[in-house]
Parts: sequence; C-alpha cells; structure tokens
Amino acid sequence: MERKLVYTGKTKNVYALENGNYLLKFKDDCTGEDGVFDPGMNTVGLTIEGVGDVNLRMSIYFFEKLKAAGVRTHYVSADLGETTMEVLPAKVFGHGLEVICRLRAVGSFFRRYGEYVEEGAVLPSYVEMTFKNDAKGDPLVTKDGLVVLGVMTEKQYDDIKAQTQQIMSVVAEEMKKRGLELYDIKFEFGYDADGNVMLIDEIASGNMRVYKDGQYIQPMELSRLFFA
Repeated sequence: MERKLVYTGKTKNVYALENGNYLLKFKDDCTGEDGVFDPGMNTVGLTIEGVGDVNLRMSIYFFEKLKAAGVRTHYVSADLGETTMEVLPAKVFGHGLEVICRLRAVGSFFRRYGEYVEEGAVLPSYVEMTFKNDAKGDPLVTKDGLVVLGVMTEKQYDDIKAQTQQIMSVVAEEMKKRGLELYDIKFEFGYDADGNVMLIDEIASGNMRVYKDGQYIQPMELSRLFFA
C-alpha cells in the first residue's frame, strides 16, 4: 500500500495511507537535552538504539488489551519488523492536549501542591489536563475552561476522564503483576468524525512513571523488566 509522508515528528513520522488511515513510524530518537533522556522535553536530545521497537511493542501490548476491553482507540494493527503502527484518523483537541492520571503525589503535582500533601501520598486516580504549549509551560486547564474555550464538550471531557481512569487501571494492573507500581501516566486523546473520543498516540514506558521497591525505573529499564 502506498504511503505519503505528512508529518515528521520528534519520535515518530506520520504517513497517509491509501485506505484513509495513517501509519506511524517509530524512531529511535528520544526527547531530552544534552544526551539525557527526559520524556517531558519537546526536543530530541539523544538516540537510543531499539527504543522505537520497545515503545511500539509496549503500545501493541496495551492497545490489544484495551481492544479486548472495548475501549475505543486509534489502533488498527502493527508491524514490528517495520516498527510501524496503522491507526485510524483522529482530530486532536485544540492544538494538543495531554491528559495525566496520577496514583501518587510526585513530579509536578507535588511541586504545585506540596504544602497540602506529602510526597508520594496515594491519590484516587486523579485526572488533570494540560495544553501542549512549551512557551506557556504546558498550562493546566479545567473542565469549565475547556468547554468555555470550545476545545471540547462536557460529554467529551467526561468520556476522556472515564476512559483515562479505565486505561490507567489496566496499565497499573499489568505493572503490579510484574512487581512494579505505576505512579502516574500521560495520555493523548482525539476524536473521530462523529465526535467520539478515542485514545491516540502511544502507551510506552516514556509516558509513565513506574517504581520498584520505592525506586524510580528509567524507561528503557522499565521496558526490559516489563517484557522479561
């Protein structure tokens, strides 16, 4: 099937397919700075051989799990040999929105609210959303804000929150089976032509914070432990 390059991303290239779907080509480039990996950065800082393969492998694993659970995603199929994933077309919310689900008070959550909570405190599948905007520091946005700004409807927000918590529980359970604990995870959602919400992008180790025996596990090590 013919494919046409439509977007060159930091960690993936996007191609349009003849059938109306898209093909994501996973790369070994990682976000970071000065050779240090950082999933929160928006610049390519280093290349790690095999990272594209493990990111795709983990994404396939979880997308198949979600498919079986009846959760709507953009996933169609994948080819590990080509390090590619075929996905359904989807529109992003606004200019891009990140959805974070937190099970523990760490990272930016603790930096913001440390005077009210102890570091590492258990959180009840807390969901928050931020606009993808480097210049403004990825600002937090509330449900009311998203609706008022016309980024999404109340129903879409409620659907995203419910799906986020459902997906997070699937990932957390798989980590628990391996003696690992999920602290937080970052997702991206889009919507189809009918406005139905769906999970897009990937579910990979670089998008989650996982601990083992109280120690943070680096993404590549997490991938190794997950598939051990």
